[in-house]
Amino acid sequence: MDLKVRLIGDPVLRKKATEIEKIDEDFLELLEIMTDMMYREDGVGLAAPQVGISKRFFIMDDGKQLRKVINPEIIEFLGEETTFEEGCLSIPGIFLNVKRPEGVRVKYTNENGDIIEEELHEYTARIFQHEYDHLEGILFIDKVSTASKARVKGKIKELMKEGKKIAKELGEVEIK
Repeated sequence: MDLKVRLIGDPVLRKKATEIEKIDEDFLELLEIMTDMMYREDGVGLAAPQVGISKRFFIMDDGKQLRKVINPEIIEFLGEETTFEEGCLSIPGIFLNVKRPEGVRVKYTNENGDIIEEELHEYTARIFQHEYDHLEGILFIDKVSTASKARVKGKIKELMKEGKKIAKELGEVEIK
């Protein structure tokens, strides 16, 4: 499967993704392809919509643990909101401060079909929330101030033009 990182402007990034119904060999292979892709692109997370697949799963690595997250839920937001600079493979070259809750209690299925429930904090929680937002059709720039957005308006406009062009060429990727 030849996947490419989609850029802002691609409609798949704005769709609410649908659940994964089965974890089979093909799906596990897709998770491996996406994991390799995330590392190759020097990312810490990669959600299915970012490669043109409107399904509810993502890969994340906080530097301590690689997680393959399928059909995630955020059960509860924890702690105070903190501000931290974020970037995104789908919005290359742009880094802005984003406010998010410091922690989250989450539930998801892993690649072995196990249901995982855990509490995540700080950097790990931020990555999870960022990738989860992708499954909801939300991008990190949706969470920044109007002033911050205004500073990168020209660059965003260029990326959107490119993103729409790539989307036309590639279309949405369907998986079983």
